Amino acid sequence: MPATTPDPAPAVRSRSVIRSLLRLWPYVRPVRTRLGLSAVVAVVASCMALLIPLVLKWMVDGPVTDHDPSGVWLGGGLVLLLGLLEAGLFGVRRWLVARPLAGVEAAMRADLYRHLQRLPVDFHDRWASGQLLSRATMDLQILRMFLAFPLVFLVVNGATILIGFTILFGQSWLLGLVLLGPVVPLVIVCSYFESRYALQARAAQDQAGDLATVVEESVLGIRIIKAFGRHRSQARAFHAKAHELRLTELRKARLLSDIWAVIMTLPELAIGAALVVGVLQVSDDRLSSGTLVAFLTTALALRWPVESIGFLLAMSNESATAADRYFEAMDAVESDTGGSVPTPRTDGLRMDGVRFRYPDAPEGTPDLLCGVDLHIQPGETMALVGATGCGKTTLTALLPRLHDATGGRITLDGADIAELPVRRLRELLAVAFEEPTLFSATVRENVAMGAGPDGASEAEVERALAIAQCDFVAGLPRGMDTEVGEQGLSLSGGQRQRLALARAVVGRPQFLVLDDPLSALDVHTEALVEGALREVLAETTALVVAHRPSTVMLADRVALLADGRISAVGTHAELLRGSAEYRHLMSGGDEDDALRAGSAPPPGIGLSAALDDSALDLAEGSDAR
Repeated sequence: MPATTPDPAPAVRSRSVIRSLLRLWPYVRPVRTRLGLSAVVAVVASCMALLIPLVLKWMVDGPVTDHDPSGVWLGGGLVLLLGLLEAGLFGVRRWLVARPLAGVEAAMRADLYRHLQRLPVDFHDRWASGQLLSRATMDLQILRMFLAFPLVFLVVNGATILIGFTILFGQSWLLGLVLLGPVVPLVIVCSYFESRYALQARAAQDQAGDLATVVEESVLGIRIIKAFGRHRSQARAFHAKAHELRLTELRKARLLSDIWAVIMTLPELAIGAALVVGVLQVSDDRLSSGTLVAFLTTALALRWPVESIGFLLAMSNESATAADRYFEAMDAVESDTGGSVPTPRTDGLRMDGVRFRYPDAPEGTPDLLCGVDLHIQPGETMALVGATGCGKTTLTALLPRLHDATGGRITLDGADIAELPVRRLRELLAVAFEEPTLFSATVRENVAMGAGPDGASEAEVERALAIAQCDFVAGLPRGMDTEVGEQGLSLSGGQRQRLALARAVVGRPQFLVLDDPLSALDVHTEALVEGALREVLAETTALVVAHRPSTVMLADRVALLADGRISAVGTHAELLRGSAEYRHLMSGGDEDDALRAGSAPPPGIGLSAALDDSALDLAEGSDAR
């Protein structure tokens, strides 16, 4: 069992951080006023902190020098007031951004989910589910945190540093130049750090998606893992991915610690040098004590804005990477929704020269389907048979446009499905797959999914359950309101398949596609389902993939798929007499038995009456295969 599915998105690519983050603007635009106001409030709060050194200068050069206790108390009160104002304004800033940015994250997640639902199956075949899950959760959380903190404080800290140095140069231009000494090396170091950190940030987020895929596959495949004793190999796969992610995170931490060490050390050295120069100037009476205190206090107040550069750069790079990963999924082209709904004609289902090959098929290999021509008359049921791997399931997937044909034309009552709106197409046509997929919902909700956007009434759901012989539902703890669990794994395979069949017929579709819908049923239940299903097939145009004679008996005619084409069409009896390949498929190799089975009564009666003893042996032999 593979541990992970490759992510087709580039693991690392050269990109501009600013260009990546600017793609968030459509989501940020509705909250730009509050976001801008929060930045203004934060700048004002920072200015409160920068006013404190000026109060200290007044206190040292005034009340302290003059031994005025009342002035000292006044200055202390002003410092306290400025501190309270700073704290209060930062609280207001957080209040301004908390709710709007939670809304931005929710809107982005909703758009991603909606977009993923509209993407073709080819996209989901290529992308690992864990990669998509990490983009919808972890990456969006990173983006919300960026909008709430780094984005605002890149502006706030930049403004604070600018205002702070203006104050510093106003107090002493010489000491200000001393503090500016580390600027050039800091710019060089930060530029080097940004390029290195961006690579590690992308690698870590991709590896987190791979790890999520391993966990998801282990949970969904827990029965296989336990049945085959594969828990150790899965644990090794998990630990390998976790170890890989741990090493990448450690490399990120090492880079961050290096940049932080440089960013913290250089300003401290500059402050120390400014202190030495300032003390010398005070001793020469070229600078007042209060000015030196104010200068150093202002310089210390600017430590956080400067030291936060590394942290803000790291978060900005991670956020740019998260934005890239989000828009990689959003940039995938949706299925063509087609044009307007054409005027229906009664023409049944036609396939003319239909061709298909998978996008990742090796070069030089033939198309899987290379010119399928088939006409199913209105109200007719056509069985589709063929050897394993000949493309039967792929052909049925083309009808609801889970895949788009690479050539030819498919029409429903004369309307080309490539031109039909996808929503309209899937109202006309319902599908029941061989591998039934159920959702973590009630029986009622799972069945009603097949009724389209208007839902299904209680009577319609009960009718569909009766057709699919879902009598087991009455014995469930809460009947139709029983939760079936993730993937419906609380039910047996046959029960899941019957619920999937009920979901396909609940909406009374005009066209019905059944991919071996009875494969998981026992012989007795199969006979009951067949009897009820004939009533449904009499009211619709249907294509039924069949692997055994009992399912073929449901059809009016049979089409044989071989070598990517329809090689023969006729009734069951006609193909038994005229097609050696068909006889081989139906008999499991004994063509004499198949010919005897061809003399059985026509479809329309029960299985036991339709097949004589030899034909029943054939059906059981087909089941064994």
